[in-house]
Amino acid sequence: MKTKSEKMLKNRMFLLVFFAVSLLCSIPGETIAQDYSDYQNFEDMTRSLQNLVNTHKNIATIESIAKTLEGRDLWLVTIANKNGHPIDKRPALFVGGNFEGDHLVGSQSALFMIDYLLKNYGDHPDVKKSIDEHVYYIIPRINPDAAEFMFSRIKSGRKTNTKQYDGDNDGRMDEDGPEDLNEDGFITVMRVKDDNGLYMVDLDDPRLMKKADPSRGESGRYSIYWEGIDNDNDGFFNEDPPGGIDINRNFQHEYPYYQDDVGWHMVSELESRAIIDWIVSHRNVAAILTFGESDNLIVAPNSRGQLNTDREIDLFNFANASISEASKVGMVTTGGGGRSGGMRMSRMPSAQQDSVGSSRPERKPATTVNAEDLPYFETMSEKYIEITGIKEQPVLREPQGAFFQYGYYQYGVPSFSTPGWGLTSADSAVPRSKGPQTGLMTRGAGSTAGQQQSTGIDKQFLKYLDSQNIGGFVEWTLFNHPGLGDVEIGGFTPYEVSNPSPGEIAKLGPKHGEFAVYLTTLFAQVRIAKTEVKNHGGGIFRIAAEIENVGYLPTVLQHGVVSRSVKPTMVQLGVDSKQILSGNSKTNFFQKLDGSGKRQKYEWLIKGSSGDKIELKVVAQKAGFDTKTITLK
Repeated sequence: MKTKSEKMLKNRMFLLVFFAVSLLCSIPGETIAQDYSDYQNFEDMTRSLQNLVNTHKNIATIESIAKTLEGRDLWLVTIANKNGHPIDKRPALFVGGNFEGDHLVGSQSALFMIDYLLKNYGDHPDVKKSIDEHVYYIIPRINPDAAEFMFSRIKSGRKTNTKQYDGDNDGRMDEDGPEDLNEDGFITVMRVKDDNGLYMVDLDDPRLMKKADPSRGESGRYSIYWEGIDNDNDGFFNEDPPGGIDINRNFQHEYPYYQDDVGWHMVSELESRAIIDWIVSHRNVAAILTFGESDNLIVAPNSRGQLNTDREIDLFNFANASISEASKVGMVTTGGGGRSGGMRMSRMPSAQQDSVGSSRPERKPATTVNAEDLPYFETMSEKYIEITGIKEQPVLREPQGAFFQYGYYQYGVPSFSTPGWGLTSADSAVPRSKGPQTGLMTRGAGSTAGQQQSTGIDKQFLKYLDSQNIGGFVEWTLFNHPGLGDVEIGGFTPYEVSNPSPGEIAKLGPKHGEFAVYLTTLFAQVRIAKTEVKNHGGGIFRIAAEIENVGYLPTVLQHGVVSRSVKPTMVQLGVDSKQILSGNSKTNFFQKLDGSGKRQKYEWLIKGSSGDKIELKVVAQKAGFDTKTITLK
């Protein structure tokens, strides 16, 4: 993303800043945040994490939960005050970044968050209270093998890991990938004059292309391909590039069966398996925040629980679609920018097929946020915008098999995804709207292939690049292609589409730490609010108790109740069940208790002796626990 000279200048500037910061750090009472705005490769990121943890060992630990195909660690940082309640019993926030290989801003945002939490623990009361009472689990880079391609000589914007894959189903692996034909260091696209093509130059901005609309008298004059040649001489360009599996399409909700880049089955990859194994063994996780290429924070789900995620780059979609233009049987596209040169052969139909005569439940998995849960998502979205100042979504893709979907629909907790940045310039800003935009194809909205196709945000994004003076678009230049003749190479550069400038990360990074602390303040928290003992004589006592949720969130979201993915809250009186004469049982459960002071009442009539001490306890999977000793008198 930077030239060599720019990189050298950046390094010199970094040394000056480092010495300045070193001097400032000696000032009593000052909290100086480290700068993690420059994108880091795996080694640099590992060094940053270890330095942070080693200087805050009293509240932070680091461990590897798995290794990738190329031997890189999935680093998990745990932040909590080690004194007090057991860490695995406290409500926790899980944060994950860089699921998609090209989304490096996710890793840097997570680093800033860790830095914010650790360095503000001693001076910021809200941060200290959060770390004392809760726990943070943070994995900054979940797809480290793919992320390394950002730092390669030729940048392709790759999302997938490095598992080999036979994209065109010809028995050979990874034999036809893209090439940097114009040697500019980027894989962009080629536009080729073609009287039978589907695309035309956009008259509003000749840098862009659009699909010709015959109903408006428009004629296509171009075909569009990913930059490269036909390495395997099968008549197609770049249909079997190197690797792999898109980790954020490999989880078990709305998994896009039989589509490309998603794996042979759900949770098929080392990375996704490690995350699932870890989270199912940590049921104290009460909320999930992921940095990824989908969003439900900048724009909250609409009144029908749908997301606004149809914000892709058409130019990438056109390149992916070029293989379909050839009308070759069985060929399909991967969707917007799934990988550079991402045309693939379809292995199977794109949806599960019911066998003849099979019997299946009528109820299908939920794909929209439960109506009772929507107010919580709206509240958190409003606060996210207030804290970060992000008002306009950048390039997004529709989530399918994404981890944050699993978090809500299967794991049962509030689960969020944010790209971690947005289009903030005046030229790029448009009015915010909740949910799918008019005319776009969206899931859950009854869309069909015959409806209007979605329109990308090419113009809006190009205006953003221009306003920010970011060189994220390669001007079209002529090139003599060995198979196609004269072509033009250009278009949006990879990584700039998915990542902001370092200055934006530096501005937004600490704010995501602030938002993480805010999320923990909303956690449900059960407590024994009131107990009463009445002596009826003859060794008979009546005990009454009220259990209160003093947090904002309910002990379980409504969808968590529906999916039965969160354990009911237990209320238990520490007596032999034979002592209970009437009233509630020794052990009781309630499924859900709303927050903001809602209470649940219990009463027991028991046999006992004056002076007996009885323990009452309440245990909630996502809302902590409380105990109280009751003395009979």
